[in-house]
Amino acid sequence: MPNIKPVSDLRNYNEVLKDIAVGDPVFLTKNGRGKYAIVDIEEYEKNQTTIKLLSKLMEAEKAIKVGNEWLTEEEVEDDLGV
Repeated sequence: MPNIKPVSDLRNYNEVLKDIAVGDPVFLTKNGRGKYAIVDIEEYEKNQTTIKLLSKLMEAEKAIKVGNEWLTEEEVEDDLGV
């Protein structure tokens, strides 16, 4: 069940912060409507990494559709720094 609180609860922000956990954000409402989400930094970083990965995958998919040259295994490892 989502953890929803009015933004006015931030007056006592320590109580709000206690309710935040990985995979369990706190959603803040303003005038009865969703306005903000507070997430654990670990979850935020995971989301950002996922977005970057999906972006790279979309770039690769476009390159394949356009017919650009394929990279060799060595070129991919060099690009990744492996």
